[in-house]
Amino acid sequence: MIEILSPTEVARGKETGALVADILQSLRQRSAVGTNLLDIDGWAKAMILEAGAQSCYVDYAPSFGRGPFGHYICTSVNDAVLHGLPHDRTLADGDLVSLDLAISLGGVVADSAISFVVGHSQPAESLALIEATEQALAAGITAAVPGARIGDLSHAIGTTLQAAGYTVNTQFGGHGVGSTMHQDPHVANSGRPGRGFPLRPGLLLALEPWVMADTDRLVTDDDGWTLRSATGCLTAHSEHTIAITEDGAEILTLPSS
Repeated sequence: MIEILSPTEVARGKETGALVADILQSLRQRSAVGTNLLDIDGWAKAMILEAGAQSCYVDYAPSFGRGPFGHYICTSVNDAVLHGLPHDRTLADGDLVSLDLAISLGGVVADSAISFVVGHSQPAESLALIEATEQALAAGITAAVPGARIGDLSHAIGTTLQAAGYTVNTQFGGHGVGSTMHQDPHVANSGRPGRGFPLRPGLLLALEPWVMADTDRLVTDDDGWTLRSATGCLTAHSEHTIAITEDGAEILTLPSS
């Protein structure tokens, strides 16, 4: 299903996106050496419920997971890159953390992810991975103009990641959002320009480039959810929800202040 939202619904999506961004920034500030991943999940739960919003993850049970997910946020550390299931683990100095959050407020979903390094140690490899995903995300957003096609976004994201020296996995990528979290169209993190669904005002997309330092192959943890690099290398993940407008793309998942 591909939803085209009304201006009123897009405005509600902007409110949802600001809430997602505010929660992620709060969690980033509170995440330190010694923080437990279950505490991060608990903090996310409290902020979501206090805002009168709904988690998109607690009851999430897709075919590729061992569902329901049962938690409020994805917490992926170091070699874990996607769908990290919160568990009893404390963060150490230099850990590369990715937090992925999707919530619904007023009937509209927004989805975003950030990656950052905890503590005083800031390894160059970790920072390069994060920068590559952020630059690829910016390239995808720049390409998201009315009249463009999904392949144009995928091409912009993929060429940026490849120029930084990384191979690209296209199994998991961006997606449409609206009244639900995962919708068509799929936005692969590499692709051919001029192909795919044409962008239209009112379309909401979650763009999410992610990379692994030396592989494009994933393995799944015994928990049935957490996806890791097959080689144990470091990973990073960045994501924004955008709305296609008459003039270009508007980022919805920006902090409220």
